[in-house]
This record gives sequence, structure tokens and C-alpha cells, in this order.
Amino acid sequence: MIISVGVGYGMQKEIKDKISSFESHITIQSFNNIINESSINPISPELNFIDYLESIPEVRNIERIISKFGIVRTTKDFDGLYFKGLDKDYDFTRIKKYVIDGDIPLFSENFSNDVLISKTLANKLNLKVDESFQMLFSKSDNPNPSIIKLVVVGIYDSGFEELDSKFIFGDIKQIRRISKWEDNQISSLEIQLNDQRFLESISESIYLNSPSEYDVVTVKEKYYSVYEWIELFDKNIYAIIFIMILVASVNIISVLLVLILERTNMIGILKALGVSNKSLQKFFIYTSSYLIFIGILIGNLIGLLILFIQDRYKIISLDPKIYYVESVPVYIEFYHIIGLNIIVLFLCVISIFAPSLLVSKVNPKDSIKFN
Repeated sequence: MIISVGVGYGMQKEIKDKISSFESHITIQSFNNIINESSINPISPELNFIDYLESIPEVRNIERIISKFGIVRTTKDFDGLYFKGLDKDYDFTRIKKYVIDGDIPLFSENFSNDVLISKTLANKLNLKVDESFQMLFSKSDNPNPSIIKLVVVGIYDSGFEELDSKFIFGDIKQIRRISKWEDNQISSLEIQLNDQRFLESISESIYLNSPSEYDVVTVKEKYYSVYEWIELFDKNIYAIIFIMILVASVNIISVLLVLILERTNMIGILKALGVSNKSLQKFFIYTSSYLIFIGILIGNLIGLLILFIQDRYKIISLDPKIYYVESVPVYIEFYHIIGLNIIVLFLCVISIFAPSLLVSKVNPKDSIKFN
């Protein structure tokens, strides 16, 4: 049960953290902008609205973003993806842990041609750190595309192909210049939360308090199929816990029945000496509870040891194209362990009360004679 909880919640946390490292928990954009698509209509958030967002306790940071679709072109190949324009204060902490070569781009007051690309794109276009390429952007007012030269300063690999094949990260001023937007115009506000458990309630509150032309989209809506898939882990965890508790309860009942049958003679002698049925029941309940406690203690040690080994040495690997992770992630909190132990101990102890009633059915004369 500990392993199932650790692996189930580990998978959920790892995939959610990976998505939220490249996508915000909550995106505020124009209603005319399609989810995760190129910027169509800019928004110009007012200062009082930004102050309101910053006043929400669970909001960790707010980023200004301009995203635009373009064609990456080299002398031999090309690919289409989104240029995600970031300002100089963008928090790269979440993405930096996935950088496998080079470093994150640093933006100043001037235009920067530095970009961070994925390993997927680098392999496809045979790009390396410090190499340059061109990116073409269409313009609504001109049939000729805008072409900018970009330089690879870093390569990242999240193992999440859907994300890796989607974005490159660069300077927001490049896209603002191409789109001819003002300095206060952006395509979206990206909000990171301290805890995803408050995602629904906070997004609803922001939507109710945002201007009428703004749309509020959660990461769960952007990646609905992925979130639906990982939420199935909860059902698997509950099913495994139910089956394991059922098996444990049956085993404990069997152990108690064996204990009573093996000590039928002793029960008869004790009853003949005047020991009450209640006292005998307590004896067998205490004995079974002791066995349950020892089993739970050993199970905790083995389960936590297995989780520790997997977390440290990544023994069990997975195909990232299917599971979005390279190895089985594990994550378990203290209250998970305490909750499991309390539930197992309580249900197993409850299950031994019924067979302990067999003690009252033992007749001293027959049990002594039986021996």
C-alpha cells in the first residue's frame, strides 16, 4: 500500500510539476486568443488588476508573456513551433533543472537574440549551443514574413515530448517589435501558484474579478487528457488499498482462528479455573493486535526502503514517450504514512472481534476431553 501510494502520487506530482514548469497554472488572456496558440489580440492589464492578483495569498508569481507561432529554419531543415517571449524578470528556476547543455538566456534592456530550445528541436534541426538559426513570422499587414536571427544559448530536455516540441524561449521584445505592440501590451499573464490544490477556486475567483474581455484558462483545461489520465491513478490507489486491506483482514482472521484452535485445551482449563469469556477474548485480541503491529512495522520499513531505493537510484525506468517520465517517480508525505497505518490498524483490529467470540463457544469439559 505504501508503494502504491508513493508511486501513484509520485507520478501525479512529477507530471504536474513538469507541465507547470513550462506552462503556468493559470493563464489570463483575451477571449479571442486560442488556448496555447499565437497571440491574436493583446491585453493591457491595468495596475490595479495586477495588484489584485498579487494580493492573492496562493499566487507565487505573475509573468508577462507574448507567444507567437513561427517557422524555425536552418540551411537543411525547418520546423514550426511557438516562440514564447519572456521579459528580463522571468523566473527560470522551474525550467533550469531541465537544461542539459548551455545555460538559460539572460535578457537586458536591449534586444536579445539568445534563445533556449529543446533537445527534440536540436536533434531534429541538428542545432548545438552557440549555433544560430532563422525564425520566420507571418504578418497580417504584409505578405512578406518577418525574419529574425536567433542564437542557441541552452538546450533543455523535460522528457515531455508534447512540451518539448512546442516552445522555444526568447526575448519578449523581439515579438513585441514584430507584432508592433506597445510596451504595456502582452498576449497573456501567466500565474504560478504555491499549491495546485487551490487551482479551481483561485481561477474562478480571478475570472469573476477580471475585466469582461479577459478569459481565464487553467493548466488542467490546456492539458485535459493528461490530467484525466493521471487522475485515474487515484482510483488505482484506492483499489489496491481496498484489496490489500481485505487480504490483510482475512489473514488476521485466519491467524486468530488458528491461535484459538491450537489453544482449545488451554481455553478449557482456564475456563474451568474460573477465567471469564471476556478476559479470554481480550487475551486473543491483544495477541492478534501485537502481531498486526509487528506486521505493520515491518511493512513500513520494507515499503519505505523500496521507495527510497527507487528515488535514489532510479532502478525502474519508463518510456517517456508514453509515461512522460524517464523513471518511476516516488513521492509520499508523512500524513500519507500515518493515514495508511491508522486505517490498516483500525480495520484489522475490528476484523478480529468476530472470530474472538469463538472463545465463548468453547466448552471446558469437551476441550479438556478433546486434548
